[in-house]
Amino acid sequence: MAQRKSTKRNSSDTQTNMHRNHASIKTTSHQGKRIAKTTLLLVFSIFISACLLSFLGCFDYTTLAGLKQVTTIVKPPVITLHRFPHQCGVVQNQTQSVSENGTNNNKLRSSHSRSSTCPTYFRWIHEDLRPWREIGVTRRILEKARRKAHFRVVILDGKVYAKKYRRATETRDTFTLWGIVQLLRWYPGRLPDLELLFDADDRPTVRSRDYRGEQHPGPPPVFRYCSNDASLDIVFPDWSFWGWAELNIKPWAKSLVAIEEGNKMTQWEDRVPYAYWRGNPKVARTRRELLSCNVSDQEDWNTRLYINDWATESKEGFKNSNLENQCTHRYKIYVEGWAWSVSEKYIMACDSMTLYVRPKYYDFFIRGMMPLQHYWPIRDRGKCRSLKHAVHWGNTHLDQIGEEGSRYIREEVNMEHVYDYMFHLMNEYVKLLRFKPEIPRGAKEITPDSMGCPAKGRWRDFMAESLVMSPSEVSPCDMSLPHSPLELKEVLERKANLTRQVEVWEVNTFAETIGRNGSGYVLKNLQMKHVYCKAMGRRSNETIYMDDSLILSPSNTGACEMPPPFEEDELKTFLENKRGVEKEVEKWGNEYWEEQKKSLQH
Repeated sequence: MAQRKSTKRNSSDTQTNMHRNHASIKTTSHQGKRIAKTTLLLVFSIFISACLLSFLGCFDYTTLAGLKQVTTIVKPPVITLHRFPHQCGVVQNQTQSVSENGTNNNKLRSSHSRSSTCPTYFRWIHEDLRPWREIGVTRRILEKARRKAHFRVVILDGKVYAKKYRRATETRDTFTLWGIVQLLRWYPGRLPDLELLFDADDRPTVRSRDYRGEQHPGPPPVFRYCSNDASLDIVFPDWSFWGWAELNIKPWAKSLVAIEEGNKMTQWEDRVPYAYWRGNPKVARTRRELLSCNVSDQEDWNTRLYINDWATESKEGFKNSNLENQCTHRYKIYVEGWAWSVSEKYIMACDSMTLYVRPKYYDFFIRGMMPLQHYWPIRDRGKCRSLKHAVHWGNTHLDQIGEEGSRYIREEVNMEHVYDYMFHLMNEYVKLLRFKPEIPRGAKEITPDSMGCPAKGRWRDFMAESLVMSPSEVSPCDMSLPHSPLELKEVLERKANLTRQVEVWEVNTFAETIGRNGSGYVLKNLQMKHVYCKAMGRRSNETIYMDDSLILSPSNTGACEMPPPFEEDELKTFLENKRGVEKEVEKWGNEYWEEQKKSLQH
């Protein structure tokens, strides 16, 4: 208010001076011209100053205009932004957008406090590093991983150095290294010195059977994107969390938001009531087998399956591959490719129930998920019948599994937790090192500048979109202690039992279907086979206990009446149906026991 009065007083004084000068012009023309020039210069200076102050947000121009209301000028927050060199400009559009909006779109939103506990899958870090817990990682053990590695990473005094040994598929290595650089920007000065070797191929290579016994030295610590129960590879978040430029899949933070928006477009009850899959079947036998489950003139397995030709998609601008447009079915199928598949997190982010074909491999977060809670398990063998049963079950029950799986991905596998996982994994790994990390000859320091400037097109765009613009405002989550042997056993048994429960439901549903078709004899035998399977779980000293089948009192009714003999045609039809169904049951039995043998071997 004081400023406004002062402004009005200055304005009044200015007008008075102008009148006096005007009178003076009439008496002395020479003096008038000089004063007029001075006045004009003064007014022009005031105008320029007012414009400048208004631009800087320090001057309320509405008062000068005579408005009665007072406008509050809110200064934009001061944001420290990383800028690439001007001759590079890889994120100039990004920084301009941040400046104009006054917000940092790349800054991860903190969803946990300093005292938060990490998701349960973080506990598997201890299991992945257990082979080196006693012997440690010596320089000699590390160098054994050299022949398997695509690149070496060294963190020294808060800087990242990399040395590449062989070319990786597409730009996996580039975006993995980019992710590590972002980790140091997210938690600056908090990563200890370390040295590790990374294999960017799909399948694990460090077989546990090759390092059993005291005569064998410690296994080489190889970091990669997935592993399996027979391997010792150390799992690490894959490159696509920072973008998969070759397939136009945006960084995970942006993809997750897009998928969430896609989920809102169609409610679960309004979605297509079938199981959906789109992908490349050429990379694995199990995917080619999956295509045999597609709808046909002879059979409808409740699936809708599509082949995705990435070469054609690339030529057509990936118009059919938008992830946010693929949440239109009630069920989505996850099936592995050559190894684990990057598609996993995108499929599970939909609110659709994920039908998870029994995997051979695992990534860093799937081990925290449970069957019937986050996904529905599907047999690898006999998957068509298994898929049909899953869809039938889902259509008659509430969609809680799909919602829970999607919530898990959104809350437990967001980028904040991805960086926390990397942080804890590296810190636990450093505790095992028995040598001082050093920069090898030929290694180069990598920074956002050195990586972003040479990049072009989508590669540059995705680096700009996934660039960490400011450090985290909170500390990493608190990681729980390792599983005790009993806890780990219980977790694995629970998963196995829930999976077997689904398989029992499938058998019962199949048996009921046969029973409705009139083959009561075979139905009875299926039920007895199921009873025998249950009894197998109660073996002791090679004796099968069947106490529950003991007859304790006589029947209160007489025997049933004998039916008349078969007619010739009836007997022939009955025997043909019986043989057909028995073959089907035998086929299922063989598949079931083969799966059990494999699980026991693992």
